[in-house]
Formats: sequence, structure tokens, C-alpha cells
Amino acid sequence: MAADSMEIDDSLYSRQRYVLGDRAMHQMAQSSVFLSGMGGLGIEIGWEIATFCFVNLLLLYHQFIIFNLNPYVHVDISSSALDDNTDLSFLRKYQCVILTEARLNLQKRVNDFCHSQQPPIRFIGCDAYGICVRVFCDFGDEFEVSDPTGEEPKEIFIQNITQDNPGVVTCMDNQPHGLQTGQSVIFREVGGMVELNGTTQQVSVLSPHSFAIRDTSLLQPYAHGGFFVLVKTPKTYRFETLEQQLCDPQVLIPDFSKPEAPLQIHAAMLALETFQEQHSRLPNVGCLQDADVLLKLTEEAPVNTELVHCLSRTARGTLPPLAAAVGGVASQEVLKAITGKFAPLQQWLYLDAVEVVRPLQALATEEFFPRGDRYDGLRACIGESMCLELHKLRVFMVGCGAIGCEMLKNFALLGVGLAKSSGEVSIVLFSSAVSLQTTSYSAAEATCEINPDLQVEAHLNKVCPATENIYNDSFYSSLNLVVTALDNVEARRYVDSRCVSNQRPLLDSGTMGTKGHTEIIVPNLTESYNSHRDPPEEEIPFCTLKSFPSVIEHTIQWARDKFENAFVHKPSLYNSFWQTHSSAEVVLQRMQTGESLEGSFQVIKLLSRRPSRWEQCITVARLKFEKYFKRKALQLLHSFPLDTRLKDGSLFWQSPKRPPTPIEFDLKDSLHFTFIVSTARLFAGIYNISYTEKDLSEETVARILATVKIPQYSPSEKCIETDESAKKPDQMKMPVSSEEEREAIVQLEEAIATDRVTPEGLQMSPLQFEKDDDSNGHMDFVTSASALRATMYSIEPADRLKTKRIAGKIIPAIATATAAVAGLVALELIKVVGGYEFESFKNCFFNLAIPVIVLTEPAIVKRTLIRNNIYFSIWDCWTIFGHEDFTLSEFMNAVREKYGIEPTMVVHGVKMLYVPVMPGHSKRLKLTMQKLIKPSVDRRYVDLTVSFAPEADGDEDLPGPPVRYYFSPGAGTP
Repeated sequence: MAADSMEIDDSLYSRQRYVLGDRAMHQMAQSSVFLSGMGGLGIEIGWEIATFCFVNLLLLYHQFIIFNLNPYVHVDISSSALDDNTDLSFLRKYQCVILTEARLNLQKRVNDFCHSQQPPIRFIGCDAYGICVRVFCDFGDEFEVSDPTGEEPKEIFIQNITQDNPGVVTCMDNQPHGLQTGQSVIFREVGGMVELNGTTQQVSVLSPHSFAIRDTSLLQPYAHGGFFVLVKTPKTYRFETLEQQLCDPQVLIPDFSKPEAPLQIHAAMLALETFQEQHSRLPNVGCLQDADVLLKLTEEAPVNTELVHCLSRTARGTLPPLAAAVGGVASQEVLKAITGKFAPLQQWLYLDAVEVVRPLQALATEEFFPRGDRYDGLRACIGESMCLELHKLRVFMVGCGAIGCEMLKNFALLGVGLAKSSGEVSIVLFSSAVSLQTTSYSAAEATCEINPDLQVEAHLNKVCPATENIYNDSFYSSLNLVVTALDNVEARRYVDSRCVSNQRPLLDSGTMGTKGHTEIIVPNLTESYNSHRDPPEEEIPFCTLKSFPSVIEHTIQWARDKFENAFVHKPSLYNSFWQTHSSAEVVLQRMQTGESLEGSFQVIKLLSRRPSRWEQCITVARLKFEKYFKRKALQLLHSFPLDTRLKDGSLFWQSPKRPPTPIEFDLKDSLHFTFIVSTARLFAGIYNISYTEKDLSEETVARILATVKIPQYSPSEKCIETDESAKKPDQMKMPVSSEEEREAIVQLEEAIATDRVTPEGLQMSPLQFEKDDDSNGHMDFVTSASALRATMYSIEPADRLKTKRIAGKIIPAIATATAAVAGLVALELIKVVGGYEFESFKNCFFNLAIPVIVLTEPAIVKRTLIRNNIYFSIWDCWTIFGHEDFTLSEFMNAVREKYGIEPTMVVHGVKMLYVPVMPGHSKRLKLTMQKLIKPSVDRRYVDLTVSFAPEADGDEDLPGPPVRYYFSPGAGTP
């Protein structure tokens, strides 16, 4: 495929491009990959390559795989034999060769051939036998990686540089440098010690905020400002052949609770290879004699007996989720082999699922025997009874994006939700975008193509408090478990709260580029998602956004805020005001009598300046250009001249503050033209003004602009905020001067007199920011506005793709990571269904770019002592059943009698039902619960927060679990 194949539908590759960059995408477009294997692991890797690449792909032996996932992948299929007699010279045209589930002698032969070529052909070997899988990589004697981490370097601002040998660089207090000794940085905009600017210096880390560089004693003294950026330097990795690595393997340790496991699996799988050589077959399912033979073959290595027995019993089988997880990892290594981006695996990865099969070993051997259906491979690992439990499963999956689709594939391969009488997979598309509303239906259809017996029901409702009448307690009580495939914390927290309330297990996962996590939440065993809080995102100070941007993220956020304010917030405010005050004449009368109407000043200003023709939209856009990119700079330089100094004598304009430079409008500058046209289009949109393609031409725009008069600039003495702790003022609540009130009255009188207060004139059309529609002008506005502001402040502008990612808050995604998290979650699903003990469950965090994989136990549920050996956890909920005349006093007596502890305070949400020290609250004890709470029609109960009496006087009241009060005796039955 030619390099110009990059001109493709951006919707297919935008999130992947954020992870890889254009250079790596081009490299893939020019590459050829050879993939051999006809098992589940080969299918998984082929699936992922077809998803994330547009390479030339030759598949050997494959009988089934979905290739229409990606029209840009050229696929050839061959059934020619690849064995010990095959002439391997045909492999020279491939950049990467992947063998899956091939005999070890063949792997060694192919690997030796690939390693000996100049340049070497990158070799990857993958094997999956029941509960054990492995990946092996050999990319040659010297493999250069251009970017080992894939992380985008940040600009770190400098506080001081000493004039010494060596010179010591100190960063701003709020910016740890994150460097490692031996790395290099490049300096920019350093004041005083200007000799450093543009130079690359190797660092020696002294602390999180300081590092040493070369001798700076002969340089000019540091004065102020400046920043540095990490310079990504290529790193060379060296690999040994498979033959060399067999005796002394270099392994990745994914689970530090069993660090010995990778080497033990290595020995066990080598023994399995010997077993096949001796018996020309794999061990038979459930055959103890075969297991003993395999164990004896590992005598020279200290191997866990249970591991060997599990491997022997399951070797003929396959665990689709485990294949999916290792397939994602292996596919990431393919990407590295082709592009030279990200640190490669050196050289072995071993994973096992002993925890999945350990509790099943006591089952009868017949449980694992084949029955001639598509589940024989799975049955060999987990048994017939567990397969049937999976078939009966009722799963609710919230979200149907990249992870959700991978999860559905795993459900189909596991046979989740097959039984028509009970099993079902309900999927919900957690998005309000109309363009995505068919995603859950499409995913459901595609999943049923993989497994036609799957029972899938697609929903389009958002899972939130507003839809609790749909996704109510009865709905949750019908489920076995919930799976989230979401991309935001708020939605996760809500779904988690519903699962805790209804005692349902939750399997959560997420990805960001090459990083991924899984979290397993099991009632009464683990903490919930809401038990921990991620640190809040650091907000950009208001004064930085408004006047003192220092990095490109600031200018992009500024442009995004301008869009929201001008084209969403103000039109919405305008409509809301006129819906409340339907008559302009009445508004005028009330204002003339001195009455203050909230928002009237802003709304009347919009009304008085409302354009009615395309030409006026162009004029407004031109005036905005003048205001944003010229007058703002002139005003800042008037308020703070370049020589302005602070009280301590330091310069005002020093890093991170950048002095602006006014921009003179130039229609011939494409950036200027784009801003004018996109801004005019957006104004035309909110004011319902039509325009034609001709109106967008440079000739038409130039003709209109020639008539626009730009008012002369005169500086203002208005105070400019410089306090970083200051919050953005609420325009609605800002005081309006008497002069502004009089001006608003005059403007409204003129609008009424000139008939501008028609029903059409009192209506605007707010926009909703849509990043993925290039025809609507939204990204044109944000990209051009951000780039112009960046230019004004001497910041390197961002291209459209980067601007789109930041402005749209897009989470970069790649199929390798989503496949891995979905596979790992599906493994835990089996454990949940089997009711396994706490020690069996595993959470995971990984970064496939480095690569790092960390498997850990979930956080065990905490139990809080109330008193007298009475404990509670997040999963506990005490219940009281009442009736229509049930009083608050009876409720408190019922709690005391049932749970043996004295309630002292009762709260419903933010409403205090009973607090003894509050005046009049003692009278409430005689009121009925229905009068105090007023239950809604669709709720049978309320959850109340109750505090309890302390053991001693003077102590604080004690917390307890929520007390669920049912309004009628039979309300607890779903």
C-alpha cells in the first residue's frame, strides 16, 4: 500500500493517530506482515492487526477471520505448508513474521532465518495452551527505537539556573521535571544566560525539581524565565534468538505475588513441547497419567505441581479471554516491530489463568470432555457446568465503544447469555450523539454473526438518574453482573453506586492510548469504584486563560471557551430570558421603573447587535479578530509595559508569562481567512441567517471586509486580573452601573421602534460543539482561534489533529489496549460467575508501550466498627418496613429493636428529618414517614443516613450503613 494511503477516512484512525503519530502510521502503510496459525490466538492477532493497521497482511492457514473491519488492509490467504522442509526465502519481503501455536523446532528455524537477514526480519512467536500463554520477541542484534515511551514531552518552566560547575537548574515549585539521569533537554527563552537557548544538555537529576547540567560558570548570569523540553533520543535494544533464550530466558514479571511463575511456565511449556515430540500429541483432557508424565519432564526445573497438572489437563483447550489479552499484547509488539516506536518486549511474556481453573479441579473428569460443539476448547478449561452457567448469564454492559465491542466478542466466544429462558446481554450506548445512536444495534448484530445463539438486546437510553424508571431496582435484581465500558469518571461512579445499592458485581475497565486498567468489584468482598478518588484534574487559572497563556493547551482551552460562551451559553441565556419575559414592552416598562431583571443587560446587548444578513456576520467576525488578536495585546502592553517590574524588582513579563504581540489582519493569510469565515458561519448559525457557497469565497469576503470600518483603539484603565487564585466572574451576577442600565433601556427602545422584537428576533439557535463534523465550522473556529492566539503569545501553534484531541477531550485509543483489557475483564467474569474466593480475583494496570503489566489483588472491603462488635461495610444496607401511618418515632424504635443500637439523627439526602438539637424537631417524631419524605410514585423505598448514639457522653455520634425504609410491608419484593 502506498504512503499516500494516509488520505483516509479520519473517523477510522483519528484516535489511533493520537497514540502513534503520522510517522508511525506512514510506516505501517508501507509494511508487510506474515501471520501463521489457525487457532484462536492467530485469529485474535489477525483481528487486532486488521483493526489498527493498514498493512499488507499474508495469513497462512486461516479459515475464519473478519477482514471487512478495515478496508485499508490488503489481505492475502495462503494454505501452503510451513514446515521443516519449506524454503524460507519467501519471508524476505516481510518486515515482521508472527508464528502462532507452531511447534518449537519450526519457530527456532524461522527465527534463525529472520535474525540472520540484513536488515533482520522482526520475529514474534505466540503460543496458547489452555491456561498458559506466551509471547516471544526477537527484533535483531540492534533494534533502534525512536520513542521508547510515546509520552508527549511537556514544557517545564525554569525558576533559576546557577552560574557554577556544574550548573544547577531549578524548576517552578508546581512542576516536577520527571527526568532521569542521562536524558537530554533543550532550553528555550532563557533570559540572561542566553547561551543556553537552543542547546541540548544532558542532565543529572538531583531532586524532583532540580538537575545539574554542564559548566555554566563562564556564561552570563541567569536573569529570568525560560523553559526546557525533554529531547527524545533513540534507544537501541539488543535481542537474542529463540535458541539462545530457551536456556536463560529474559522474562517480564506481571504478577509480583508470584514472581516465580514466568520461569515455571517457561519450564512447563518446554516440557509440553517434549511431550508432543515423544507422543505426537498433546496430553489428554483429565488424564492423570499424562499429567504425571509431563510433571516428570520438568524434574530438572523447580516447577509448581498444580501448574503442571492444570496445563496438562487444559492443553487441548483454549480460554478465549486469555487469548484476547495476549493477542492484544502481541499485536502491540507487531506495531513496535514495524514502526520502531515504543519499547519492545524483552523477550518473553508469560501469563497464566491458574486462578480460573484451580477451584474446578475437583469436578468429574467427564465435565471437561469434548461434545462436538463450538465450546469444546472452552469446556476443556472450565468444564460443562461452568459453560452452562455462562449461557444462563444476564449481563448489563454500559457503553459500546472500543472496549464494549471487544467485550461483546468475548461474550460471543464464551457463550455468555445464550439461554433463551434466562440468559441475555443488554448493551447500552452511553452517548447522546445522534451520529452514534446506531452503534449498540450494529455491535449487537456483529456479535450475533460471531455467535448466532447469543441473546443480545440493544438500548439507547443513557444510564443516569433521569432513567431510573427504566433501569430500576427490579431491572438490576434480574442481572447477574454489570460491565462498564465507559470513558468518563462521572458515569462510572453512578453505575457503581447502583451496583452497590443493588448488590451486583461490577467489572470495570478503561484505556488511554497504550495504557489500560481493570477493576473487579464483588459484593461483600471488595471495595467499590467510589471507594477511591482520583485527584481532580488541575484547572487552568482564569487569569492565565484570559490574559497570560504560556502553553498551547491554554490557547486551545481559550478558543473552546469562546465557542461555548458565544455560540452556546449566550444563545441559551437569550432564549431562556425571552421565554420568561415574553414581551419586550413589559421588560422595558419594568426596567424604566428601576426594576433589575437578571440577565437583561446581556440579552439586550445581544438584541441590539443582532445581525440579520451574511454581510453583518462577516463584519462581526472581523471586529472579533480585532478585539481578540490586536486590541487585547495592545491593552495588556498598555497596562503592563515590557519593563514593568514586580514589588521584589523582578520583571513582570518573565516565564511563564509571555508578552503578546498585536496581530495585523491580513486577508491573504489563510489562518486569518479561516477565522473570519468560520466565525461568520457560527454567528449565522445561531441567528438563523442563510448563506451560499459563493458567500464563503475569498472574493466575496474581501468585498465585504473592504467596507468594514475598524474603530480606532484607545486604551482602557480597566483592571486586569493577575491573581492565579481568582475565579472566573459570573457575568449574570456582575453589578451593572446606572449608565449601563440607561444604555440598555435606550437600546431596547430602539429595538422596539425598529421592529426587531419580532418572534424570530427573540429566538436564537444555540449550537452544540461537534468535533467530528468537519463541515460545520466548529473545529475551523477553534483551530484558527487557538493558533492565532498562540502566534500572538509566541507559542508554537498546534495542528488540527492535536487541537481536536485537546478541545474535544478525546481519549486516545488503540485496539491492542482495548483487546487486552476486555480479555482480562472476561477472565474475571468467569471467576465472578463461579463465586470464587477473594484471593482468586485480579485487578490489572498495564502500559503496553513500555511494556509494563501489573496484576494485583483488588482492595478488600473495609469493615467499620460502630460499637459492641457491630460492623458495617459499603455493601451493607439495613432495612425497615413500614406502612402508611408509620411515624418517625416508630421508625427509630424499629431500628433500635432490630439492630440493637440507638439512632440519634436521621437525614434524607440533604434534608434533616430529625436532629435532636434542632428547634421543633422533637415534634416531628409524631409525623408519618410519608409526610416527612413524600415518596415518589415509582420509588418503593428511600435510603436514609442514620447516626447512632456513642458509647460515652461527649463522644461524637457514630456512623452506620444506609437504612433503607420501605413504605409498605411488601415493598421489598421486586
